Amino acid sequence: MQSDQPLQRIEPRLTPRPIHPGTRIGHVHLKVADLDRSLAFYCGVLGFELKQRYGTQAAFIAAGDYHHHIGLNTWDSKGGPPPAPGTTGLYHLAILYPTRAELADALRRLIAAGVELDGASDHGVSEALYLTDPDGNGVELYWDRPQSEWPRNADGSVAMHTARLDLAGLLADAPQAEA
Repeated sequence: MQSDQPLQRIEPRLTPRPIHPGTRIGHVHLKVADLDRSLAFYCGVLGFELKQRYGTQAAFIAAGDYHHHIGLNTWDSKGGPPPAPGTTGLYHLAILYPTRAELADALRRLIAAGVELDGASDHGVSEALYLTDPDGNGVELYWDRPQSEWPRNADGSVAMHTARLDLAGLLADAPQAEA
């Protein structure tokens, strides 16, 4: 049902009682065409660790000791094509790195693997790299600046923006590669 009211009039009614601020997105589960190809990307390039695998049909991967941050499966998608442009579905999954140096390391991994970026932006509150995984899913790799550094409007609200990210400057913050 379409509304004639401007969005700003509707927005206050969307969340009458906010969700608890400690709530987090725990994991994302992706349908993929080829499990091994996806594991090569998420584990081999990005560095996630394989936590559990169910044969050729599913795998669960994570950073650190968490049970899984990303689930991958071929249950309904083995050999399938990426979603067609102009259809609904996942826009991108976002992977939050703890520091700018770790994001720089991710960029170095992407370059070494020959993975092309779709974009790179400085949003004021964060710096982000945008790319596409082997199944056509959008992936954002980013780090958040400390809240004390976020740009603010006169009323104190966050003033996010999109500017070009200096990739050379980001790479200069990468930790030294291990020998």
